[in-house]
Amino acid sequence: MRIGLIAGPWYPIPPTGYGGIELVVDALARGFSRAGHEVLLAAAADSTCPVAQLPGMRISEPDFVGFTSSELSHVINAYAGMDGMVDLVHDHTLAGPLYRGRPEGLPVVTTIHSDLNPAFATVYGAAARDTTLIAISKSQVSSVLADRVAAIIPHGMEVAAVPVGKGQGGYACFLGRMCPDKGVLEAIGVAQLAGIPLRIAAKMREPAEVQYYHDVVKPLQGPEVEFLGEVGGAEKYDLLGEAIALLNPIQWMEPFGLVMIEAMATGTPVVATPMGSAPEIVDDGVSGYLASSTEDLAGLLQRAADLDRGTVRAQAEDRFSTERMVDAHLALYARLTGVKAAG
Repeated sequence: MRIGLIAGPWYPIPPTGYGGIELVVDALARGFSRAGHEVLLAAAADSTCPVAQLPGMRISEPDFVGFTSSELSHVINAYAGMDGMVDLVHDHTLAGPLYRGRPEGLPVVTTIHSDLNPAFATVYGAAARDTTLIAISKSQVSSVLADRVAAIIPHGMEVAAVPVGKGQGGYACFLGRMCPDKGVLEAIGVAQLAGIPLRIAAKMREPAEVQYYHDVVKPLQGPEVEFLGEVGGAEKYDLLGEAIALLNPIQWMEPFGLVMIEAMATGTPVVATPMGSAPEIVDDGVSGYLASSTEDLAGLLQRAADLDRGTVRAQAEDRFSTERMVDAHLALYARLTGVKAAG
């Protein structure tokens, strides 16, 4: 099968720091290639993913994240370059599913990477007219568009490539974006109540993120609350692997928390609020703990080190591997194209 993958223009594939969607696209590209399929990736020109890349794309544009003109021009170039070159396109942008200049008759699939608030529900509802929709959790489509989604395929990752940590750092860690929804303020409160040091690694590039840090988080920093900045690659997995637990008290209906399976891949349990997809990812009492109140989370954080790290890692391997994600996608592609899924 000839598979076209379109990623956004803002970060390379794979990302050098923050970039959950980009990590997923990278895992899919490598997984499809290993399965014997031809992959053509339309992404930022400075991407290093080891598959064929569509020429003529621009380098990554992190300063233009969310700009419609940046994404739409990228999408137009991607579809023009893929015309006649692929059997199917899997588009991971927001603009692409609505673009009406796509090659006629080309099957297009898109993954809904956002929560389905009314604005996004309107966009994807319109896209569903001629685009096949994939959801990433049951929670994501529990109240809208469930009848328009062709498959629910949780994210996966290259678990085997992640080193297993020992969890002996004596700290909890927070990893995400510097914003209220991700629960960084709540993480500080939980860690302080539990009496456990907290290390915070967070994307902080956009003005609102910088403002939130200076107004809310920085005043709380001290010997027991350390801000590391943005981390990626080996540094990220070392941070996760030596932590007692990933503290992830999200405050929104997050459709899928990739950071949770990254922590599990290192053997580190997750202590989180039961919002969005968290109950679908964390097996309460096995790969982590779920609770709503600060007091309950603090008590569970103190118990997290007692969970078996080998079992936590095994959960990531069994449930969130690239292979499972790839197989599920190929089965859907085969239904849409009639092309055999196996390589």
